[in-house]
Amino acid sequence: MHVHITYTGGTIGMVDSPHGLVPGADLEGWLTSLLEGTPLARSVSVTSLDPLIDSSNATPLSWQAIVDDLRSHADQTPEAAFVVLHGTDTMAYTSAALSYALTDLSTPVVVTGSQLPLGVLGSDAAANVTGALKAATSGRIGGVSLFFGHRLLAGNRATKSSSWAFTGFESPNAAPLATTGAPWQWAAQTPAGTGWKDAAPYARHDVVVVDLAPGITATRLEALLTPLPEAVVLRAFGVGNVPSQEPGLTAVVERAIASGTAVVVASQCHESEVLLGHYEAGDALARSGAVGSRDMTLEAAYAKVQFLLSQGLRGPELAAWMGRSIAGELTQ
Repeated sequence: MHVHITYTGGTIGMVDSPHGLVPGADLEGWLTSLLEGTPLARSVSVTSLDPLIDSSNATPLSWQAIVDDLRSHADQTPEAAFVVLHGTDTMAYTSAALSYALTDLSTPVVVTGSQLPLGVLGSDAAANVTGALKAATSGRIGGVSLFFGHRLLAGNRATKSSSWAFTGFESPNAAPLATTGAPWQWAAQTPAGTGWKDAAPYARHDVVVVDLAPGITATRLEALLTPLPEAVVLRAFGVGNVPSQEPGLTAVVERAIASGTAVVVASQCHESEVLLGHYEAGDALARSGAVGSRDMTLEAAYAKVQFLLSQGLRGPELAAWMGRSIAGELTQ
């Protein structure tokens, strides 16, 4: 089976410089050596995106560049599987974004990277890349997944949990798809969602993420939302609670929604399910027209809002789609 690797940048291919880590490793030479003597030794091709970036500089346009590269190679080699090498900082955003844009792709995409560059003694690069390749060629998965630290996670259910540990990522509201071992342990398949036919390309939309904190005032929240963005992901407490007794705070949200800005309420909790109206402190948001993110990660919710805006959805129509699973990003 042929595997195409799209290399976007990130720690895995970096080398030391006087100004810190920069791209520069001989990735293709390293891959050749890594796969020598295996069935994939001459069955892997590599594209390096230009320019290579630190993933902290990624935008929705970066996501689209990856989508375009994957689709181009899928057209050339329909039976190929895909691996995307990516920096860890925003890997979970990218894997979620790819999952929405590629629901019609018939072969799997596995996103991975490493906490240490491939040339560093003790690096996790080899384990992650070989694990991603094994997952991509297993015949057991479809859609977009993320392999890291000996676990295969659904790409739109993962979140970065550590800047240093080799586990790196967690899937707080969904079980891993597989765990490495002798043999690998595979979980039962989960519903894939409705899909999205003929997805329009990602564009860069004005979406703001706001974390609430004790003592925030209506004046401060309004200042953060001025001028009004196209959509807001409001990270509230618990199951979607806000300081409802703070004078004028929920009115700020109501005015934003009335002006056409979609407001999606997420939770600051690592494991969570947003239930607007479960407490009085969240009921005002529910009545204002805000919509909860259910059990989506922040990364999945943010990427989904960017995807829906790129499809031309706004306001209530966008909000309605936040509660529908496109690619398995929320529990049905």
